[in-house]
Amino acid sequence: MSPYRNQRAAALPARLSRSWLLVSATDPSAFPAALASEADSVIFDLEDAVPAEGKAQARHDVVEALNAGASAWVRINDISTPYWEEDLAALSRVEHLRGIVLAKTEHPDHITKTAMMAAAGTPVVALIESAVGLVNANDIARAPGVFRLAFGVGDFRRDTGTSGDPMALAFARSTLVVASRVGELPGPIDGPSVGAAGEELAAACEVTHSMGMTGKLCLDPAQTDGINRALAPSDQEITWARELIAKHDAGETVGDGSYLPRLARARKVSELAQTYGLWNR
Repeated sequence: MSPYRNQRAAALPARLSRSWLLVSATDPSAFPAALASEADSVIFDLEDAVPAEGKAQARHDVVEALNAGASAWVRINDISTPYWEEDLAALSRVEHLRGIVLAKTEHPDHITKTAMMAAAGTPVVALIESAVGLVNANDIARAPGVFRLAFGVGDFRRDTGTSGDPMALAFARSTLVVASRVGELPGPIDGPSVGAAGEELAAACEVTHSMGMTGKLCLDPAQTDGINRALAPSDQEITWARELIAKHDAGETVGDGSYLPRLARARKVSELAQTYGLWNR
């Protein structure tokens, strides 16, 4: 297996990752394609994608891949299972681990205990997948060691009986966005749109973007490019930002109260566009 990540993605700070590709740890032969994909971040999945009888082998394969040079996140089993401690013990000794995604996070101490068990400084993404987790989102977002929040849509819908309609899930998404702001975290990561492609995927990403979420989970490498484009500044936004910044640098200012917020937004668009390689194209 080639140990090298897509160089663009490897250089991108995870706080700005848009596409988060989950790849089952049951099949390590799938790791190279995931690592070479356009995914900003790759997650080796030890949880839902791995049956109980396959946990030990999957954990071994993930550790072997990371020690061989693969750079990835790992979704570990939730704290209520015996696998949680085993996953953390194995991962505490590996190289090239980008961070941990904690399944079924429901309380801030789930994050604190995970961070304490992991190697010092390992970032932890809290995957919120239940009503209890959502109610505790503000506290989870302020827990020591938390890096970002993510939305486990499938399990949340099963837990609450909510439909997949964007309106039905708007409160949950908005709650994670507000909690992330309260915790001074990057924007939260939305759940996957399984099987979506083309216009359907673009529409799903528009929901993600409009709610204020800045990343999206996916299960298919073919979705990563579409997610990256949809969650990056648009050509229209980049043109607007470039023109406003140029006028400001030339000494033109506008006296109304909206000017400074618009200038701050233009600079944010410029920063993101440059990070994603879109500013000078």
